[in-house]
Amino acid sequence: MNRPSGSARRGQPTLSVVRGRRGDGPLVLQPGDPGRDPGPDRSRPAGVSEGPPTGSGGEAAGPVERLAERTADLQRLMAEYDNYRKRVRRDRLAVREVAVANVLRTLLPVLDLVERAREEDPFHDGLRTVAETLDAQLGALGLEAFAVVGEAFDPTRHEAVGGVVCATAEGRPVCTAVVRCGYRVGRQLLRPAQVWVGEGADQGQGSGPP
Repeated sequence: MNRPSGSARRGQPTLSVVRGRRGDGPLVLQPGDPGRDPGPDRSRPAGVSEGPPTGSGGEAAGPVERLAERTADLQRLMAEYDNYRKRVRRDRLAVREVAVANVLRTLLPVLDLVERAREEDPFHDGLRTVAETLDAQLGALGLEAFAVVGEAFDPTRHEAVGGVVCATAEGRPVCTAVVRCGYRVGRQLLRPAQVWVGEGADQGQGSGPP
């Protein structure tokens, strides 16, 4: 029996081998030209196109969208870190201020004794030098003394130990005498000042300072 030659017989269609998309399906023989394009892949669902999604300009939109998302994540992370750094710095300053205030509060009785000794002997050179040095060092830490005669009475900073009639009050209480100086560090009050309060004749009257 003669075998067919390499060319197909006349009048008979040429058979071509078609394999599945993944290569694991059965072999299917179907008529057609092996060198001709088999046409669209019938195994792909309708409406699904090959290749990456394209934007309006025809370029791939996937990498651009991922880059925008990563940029937004990085900006959000930088903002969170900046807020964290500011919060840590603010907490450190608050802790330092509280620690300094606690130390200075324990030194207030010493300052009262030094001030009383300086008033009793104002011409003592050694005592005056010690008092001035102590005031300078504590002032560098933020300690501030307040309460002077003639300033307006403030119940949040002053403690009234008595009241007198004062013609210069002009309708508002004023400090007429300072019994004990007050101290503060920044906006934190360490000790209110003890003062005598002067009021007008129409506001009331009391005994004078001792």
